[in-house]
Amino acid sequence: MHAGSGDMIPILILAAGTSSRMRGADKLSMMVGGQPLLRRIAMQAAAVGDTFVALNHRAAERLALLDGLPITPLLVPEAAEGQSGTLRGAVAQLPPCPAFMMVLADLPLITSDDLTAVLAARDASPDALIWRGAAPDGTPGHPVLFDASLRPAFADLSGDDGGASVVRPLRASTILVPFTDDRAVFDLDTPEAWAAFNG
Repeated sequence: MHAGSGDMIPILILAAGTSSRMRGADKLSMMVGGQPLLRRIAMQAAAVGDTFVALNHRAAERLALLDGLPITPLLVPEAAEGQSGTLRGAVAQLPPCPAFMMVLADLPLITSDDLTAVLAARDASPDALIWRGAAPDGTPGHPVLFDASLRPAFADLSGDDGGASVVRPLRASTILVPFTDDRAVFDLDTPEAWAAFNG
């Protein structure tokens, strides 16, 4: 449940991608603090609210990483088109809600407190349409919370733009929540980056 309003705000973890730069390895199975990356972010999300995980590529393997967690898997065949397809297909499967949160599965340092801080920004600035985590310098990142009025825009997504076509025109209606470091934008896309991170 979303603290403060009694409304159920689903948290959608985007975990349908191909890890294309990992040269055969699946970055979502890489270890962070003794847990696979995908399991770690799902645990952080499940501690905050009802959590849905968008799956397509390596769906069975990734679902196994989530065994026993209180999450709802969403199989999103549209993900084969890229991120726009993932967003279109996954948002369509979310339950009715006043707002919905998205977070990338490959952000190794995002915490439940970060998710809660972005939810709190909605309570503090209810007239906005988007609330999102950011780096200290204001670079926008994840998680991203969308007002439910934006759901129809996701139904029209196509191409390689992902959600940018939804977000870009609404800068004036976006509240940024700066974190203390770059974890809102910090991901690891290559074996070398993972080796350095775990070194």
